[in-house]
Amino acid sequence: MAKSENISPSFVSRILRLAYLSPTVVEAILDGKYPANLTMKDLMEPFPMEWERQEKLFLNPIPIEKTSR
Repeated sequence: MAKSENISPSFVSRILRLAYLSPTVVEAILDGKYPANLTMKDLMEPFPMEWERQEKLFLNPIPIEKTSR
């Protein structure tokens, strides 16, 4: 596939991996209801195949630390 499209095989494998995203994660992204810190770069890194672990990894926002005044 990569050769016929004249793109890097590693890019193809990273993009194809997105097909394994949890439906809950996909829905959150399409609905715009994902944490502000989630980026495409995050999704291009290796991630767990178990949907529950993906949801914890991608949909839990980074807690904001409260500073005392």
